Amino acid sequence: MKVAIFFGSISDQSIMKITEKVLHQFNISYKSYVISAHRLPDILSNTIKKIESEGTDVIIAGAGLSAHLPGFISSKTILPVIGVPIHCHNNYGSLGGIDALLSMVQMPKDVPVATVGINNSYNAALFAIYILATKYQNIKKLLLEFKMKKKEKLITEIKQHLLS
Repeated sequence: MKVAIFFGSISDQSIMKITEKVLHQFNISYKSYVISAHRLPDILSNTIKKIESEGTDVIIAGAGLSAHLPGFISSKTILPVIGVPIHCHNNYGSLGGIDALLSMVQMPKDVPVATVGINNSYNAALFAIYILATKYQNIKKLLLEFKMKKKEKLITEIKQHLLS
């Protein structure tokens, strides 16, 4: 397993499913875990140790509200952690995901968390792929092909727009 995906609640699954789809597209092995940093800190700590021993390269962690999950994970490992702030629609105290975003980007010194936009688990997966591409040539090749196809598609769309 190259990537471990964490989220603090089942309600976050719909957002984090996008991460899984992107990693699957690049044939990258991953495993997802639903573990609350607040409610199950011992289980989370043990799981982090387990994934480290299994050779995981990158962690993606999605969380809403106070969003402590990515920071908690970062405090327990030296693996890169990518945080996905999640807008919790079913919580009256939600601030539209801004609360989660600020919790992640304002991590204290020595506890780094790379953070993407609110609900943007797509970019979290892509950033993980960029990290993996520095180590694995097969992933680098797929990423370069992916970027070239995106570029060619954009150029085609622009040309079609100019001709219409």
